[in-house]
Amino acid sequence: MAGVAMGHVNTGPAPLWPTFLVGQDDKPVRVILIDDDAHMQRVVAQELMADSRTLLVGQAAGVKDGRRLIKQHEFDVMLVDVNLNDGQGYTLIEFMKFQRPSAEAIMFSVMESDEQVLRAFEVGATGYLVKHSWFGSYPQAVLQVANGGAYITPHLARRLIQKFDARKASPSHVEEHVTSESRLLSEREKEVLRMVANGYTSAEIAVRLEISTMTVNSHIKNIYRKLHVRTRAQAVQFASLRRLF
Repeated sequence: MAGVAMGHVNTGPAPLWPTFLVGQDDKPVRVILIDDDAHMQRVVAQELMADSRTLLVGQAAGVKDGRRLIKQHEFDVMLVDVNLNDGQGYTLIEFMKFQRPSAEAIMFSVMESDEQVLRAFEVGATGYLVKHSWFGSYPQAVLQVANGGAYITPHLARRLIQKFDARKASPSHVEEHVTSESRLLSEREKEVLRMVANGYTSAEIAVRLEISTMTVNSHIKNIYRKLHVRTRAQAVQFASLRRLF
């Protein structure tokens, strides 16, 4: 069933966190959690509640209750399992993107399928986590996507990089992607996209390029429009496959 606001469980001093980033003690990132594994739901909830920068506002165990949660609660990030008791999390990401287009989605699963990861990004996720991974944390992933970045479990990222490297080494791949698409983006847009791919937030890109955050976001919107994508992860994937930078 859909849950209610959970608040925080303070376990110690908050980590140092720059004031220009989203996720401050007085205005934490609001999160909803959807997972049909009761034990895992408790584990993730405890992690989120232990960090003062994240606020768990609701929980659900399935697609039906997840839809209700999305409609009822104001939130910034949704954490959703791939396989739920009455369907798949992909449908909730698509529903969320329609109902709350400004919110971000992170998918997580016990599986490590590359196909699942790519499908999650295709439907609009900006993060993918493997349950029980020794690397990373749920609050860290939430804060990363809330600040304009993308998040993926490190060993999955390594596998995807190796797959892309193998494709680039293929002569047929080179011939396939040497097209006019390389001229779609301006040099500045390529520069911004490279920084997005390296995990920089809009604020960090603005500092490095000595331009305003508004200008950075304008470049990112132009990139979305030119590449016909909806998320940062999709833009990076598209550009990487077509060697646009």
